[in-house]
Amino acid sequence: MFRISASRLALSMAALLLCAACAQRPENVFLASEPIAVPTAKVDMLVATTRQPSSVPGEMFGGGRGTPGFAEIVISIPPGHKTGAVEWPEKIPADPAVSFATVSAEMISRDEAKARFAKRLARGPSRSVLVFVHGYNNRFDDAVFRFAQIVHDSGTDAIPVLFTWPSRGKLLAYGYDRDSATYSRDALERLLHYLVADKSVGEISVLAHSMGNWVTLETLRQMAIRDGGIPPKIRNIMLADADVDIDIFRTQVAEMGSKRPDFTIFVSRDDKALAASKILWGSTARVGEIDPNAADYKDFLAQNRISVVNMTDIKTDDAVNHGKFAESPKIIQLIGKQLATGQPVTDHAQKANPLSSVGLVTAGAVTAITSGGQ
Repeated sequence: MFRISASRLALSMAALLLCAACAQRPENVFLASEPIAVPTAKVDMLVATTRQPSSVPGEMFGGGRGTPGFAEIVISIPPGHKTGAVEWPEKIPADPAVSFATVSAEMISRDEAKARFAKRLARGPSRSVLVFVHGYNNRFDDAVFRFAQIVHDSGTDAIPVLFTWPSRGKLLAYGYDRDSATYSRDALERLLHYLVADKSVGEISVLAHSMGNWVTLETLRQMAIRDGGIPPKIRNIMLADADVDIDIFRTQVAEMGSKRPDFTIFVSRDDKALAASKILWGSTARVGEIDPNAADYKDFLAQNRISVVNMTDIKTDDAVNHGKFAESPKIIQLIGKQLATGQPVTDHAQKANPLSSVGLVTAGAVTAITSGGQ
């Protein structure tokens, strides 16, 4: 009885915490806006999804589970954009001068997606690909707009590919979302295999957030088991606010063997959403909220060459502290540096950093950790 009550309490607590960060948003943001004379930055992304198509105009995909689908979406970023923020439109059609706005949004076939991807590679300037896997309680538009912000603010020239799984986008659908993430493992594996097989692709990085880490890690684990390792073209795996039990993470890493990508985990010990998840699951710790200086974790991370960016002292407007990786200008720029180099960036001031003894810091993290600012 106590366990049931504790789980309900944790879920309710998570809902209340996440509600604090929620705002009423229009639901048909993919209705194209009229162009404006003022120049705006644009992010052109390809989308692979296991969501069911929506019949609601301007929604494109809902929270139901479906067969793999594809889309191409172009989002404009307003001239006064604040790094780390998503300026949601107050009404539709959106005003591109003050908010994120849809330039074009088209559902396409698998073959058309392949053709458009080939064209993107051909025109350059990069042969790198960035795959983003969103987290729990994300509608399709949440995932698209957040990824557009990440791509723009990080300054990466990698080709952006969004992998979006069927999250209900509802606070009390945690169990449904977890099952949907698991449901989507094979589709993510097929996407990664396709990218690996394309000879024009130079390297692949994956950025996962929250529950998106579960489907990402499970996919990599099954790839390693089936193929005898993870293809070297998959170079970087960045795990932000990972909602994955630490013990399960240990076994996933072990199953991947030595032929695995470079891992960087972004952790924050004040992540309230992960604190609630830990209670819900009865977990000793979630990967995204561990103390990397604790002896047990420190040894594990060092032995497995896993880099850490400790975001605990970073301050953002997020009351839940579950989105610092995208909302802090310093962290999002750090991600951009990592994408630009194709590997975890080495620390240039190790003596000043508490994690330097095991070499678990990427460049830029020292300032982020010690300053306490954004």
